[in-house]
Amino acid sequence: MKQAIRTLLAKHGNLPVAIESIDDNADLYDAGLSSFASVQVMLALEEEFDIEFPEHLLNRKSFSSVEAIAAALTEIREEQAA
Repeated sequence: MKQAIRTLLAKHGNLPVAIESIDDNADLYDAGLSSFASVQVMLALEEEFDIEFPEHLLNRKSFSSVEAIAAALTEIREEQAA
């Protein structure tokens, strides 16, 4: 899952640094992710994983790192399975 997240960040995140150089827990906003780019990444994630982000996960924290995105996706999948 994290590799798919990294691929989408590389394509839609418009980051000034290579995604490979960013640790899973590193702050993506500090690495150059803009609010606009985070929306683009969210839309790409929804399409890639066939999910929809619930309102309570539409916040800066959910997209703050590769790890945070993976945790949000896991939570969404668990909610859908319930």
